[in-house]
Amino acid sequence: MTLIPELKRRARHVVGPLIGSLLVAYFAYHAVEGDRGIRAWQRLDGEVAEARVVRDRLSREQAAFEKRVAMLRPDSLDADLLEERARLVLGFVPSDGLIMGAATVPTARLAGLTSVRRTISAN
Repeated sequence: MTLIPELKRRARHVVGPLIGSLLVAYFAYHAVEGDRGIRAWQRLDGEVAEARVVRDRLSREQAAFEKRVAMLRPDSLDADLLEERARLVLGFVPSDGLIMGAATVPTARLAGLTSVRRTISAN
């Protein structure tokens, strides 16, 4: 009968460190694998780096668009850009213009511009 009291006495010395070790292991696991752990932090760092790359690309595109829009303003109208846009949107070229390649343009007329529906081939 002296076995049970001896086990109880020794268990008191083992239970405290065992519970402490389990708590440390629990918090260490969640510090690495948890929602706000080290791995989540690394994943978020990767997402932030990708977002910065996208932001930089979009900033460059925006700057290019702003430059083109600035050329279309009345105070700084660029005739070449206006002509390019007219050709692209309306499909018109000047009557003395020459289309290179296999381009086709719809037939119509507008303010001195003659529409062309032909393909010019190289001789």
